[in-house]
Formats: sequence, structure tokens, C-alpha cells
Amino acid sequence: MDKFIADCLECHFRENLCQGLPAIDFQNLFESTTQINYKKGELILKQGLKTKHLVYLSKGIVKFYHDDNGKGLIITIDKAPTLLGLANILNEDINVFSIYAIEDCVACLIDLTKFKFLILSNRQFMLNIMSLSTAMFRKSIFNFISLAHKQVNGRIADILIHLSENIYQSHTFILSLSRQELAEFAGCSKENVIHTLRNFDDDGIIKASGKNLEILDFDRLQKISKTG
Repeated sequence: MDKFIADCLECHFRENLCQGLPAIDFQNLFESTTQINYKKGELILKQGLKTKHLVYLSKGIVKFYHDDNGKGLIITIDKAPTLLGLANILNEDINVFSIYAIEDCVACLIDLTKFKFLILSNRQFMLNIMSLSTAMFRKSIFNFISLAHKQVNGRIADILIHLSENIYQSHTFILSLSRQELAEFAGCSKENVIHTLRNFDDDGIIKASGKNLEILDFDRLQKISKTG
């Protein structure tokens, strides 16, 4: 993990989330911000610990991970640009889950106390952050609905669709997740994941070779997702 002073005055965070925020308020927030490089597999936020920062992810892909007495579950996968740790605003600054880099990432640590003050003092800024928080919450809810009501085939189909549409934005991509991580995301065993991907491959729905994956028949994948 490498630290250096942020140089991102024209970044997505300022241009989109900070619309309507007075320049002096943004400058005050910016001056206390530190930019960090995270290597693949590095911990960004740790579940259960108190934190003094939000994390603005400007590059990379991360997983939201919850550990329940040694049993791990991936809540969702998200990519830059996004703001991590939003649940801490209303959770006494305690991380609800851990966040790990699943590929090399670049992020900015934002002072949580100053951030809260700006939310309370600027209505437009608050609405921008609430909109982002709601979108992230919806992703987590949809994954839990899939886990609760679908068989393994449907869960794996949902994950591949999510990765294709929301993370890689392509039907051809290199998986940042291991087979074990896919299992933790789908709420099943690693063997189930391997067997399901092999069946999808045999049926001509996908072409999988190591971490390289191509969705050949997106319509069939969607049908499997719907039928569960």
C-alpha cells in the first residue's frame, strides 16, 4: 500500500458528487485527502473496526466481504468510480463489512468527520451521496434475493450477468475473481461453481478457460437467471 498526496481536482468525485459544493468546502476536504495504491488482495476497510475515513475508489474493482464466525460471504462486487464506506456515516464509524481489492486499485482516503459536516450543511451534496448509497444498497439486495430464491445455476447466471453488464461491460472479460470467490459470492461450494461453469461451457452458453471467460449466448444465460 503506497501513500501520496492526492492530485485529483478534476476527478469524478468533484465533478459529479460534489456539484453545488462551494469551492472553499471542497478545498478543505481535498487538503486532508491522501491517495493510496492498493495491490490485488489488499484490505481496504476491515469489518468491525472503527474508521476515520471514507474511501473514494478512482480505479479498480473491489469486493464487499462479510465474515460470520469464519464463514465468508461476498455481498457484492463494485468498480471505480465509487465511494466506499458509506454505511459508516450512520453506523458510528464502524465498518459493517470488509472491502478488499480484487485487482490493483487507486483510492483516496477522505476525512469522515469533515465529510459528515458537509452533508449536514449542503443539501445538494447530501442528495448526491444518498443517490450513490441507494444504488449500492440495491446491488446488495438483489444478490441476497438471488441467494434466497434461486438454485446454483441461477445464482451463477446472475453473477456472470452482473459482471458482464456492471463491472466489465463486455461479454468477454478476464475474471478478477477466483473460483473460491465466485463460490463466496454465490453462496455455494467451489465444486458447485466449477461444475456449473463446466456445464455452461458444454452447453455453449459460455466459453471458459482459466480466468478468461466469454458469454456466447446471453439470452440463454438470462433465461437461466429468470427460471433460477
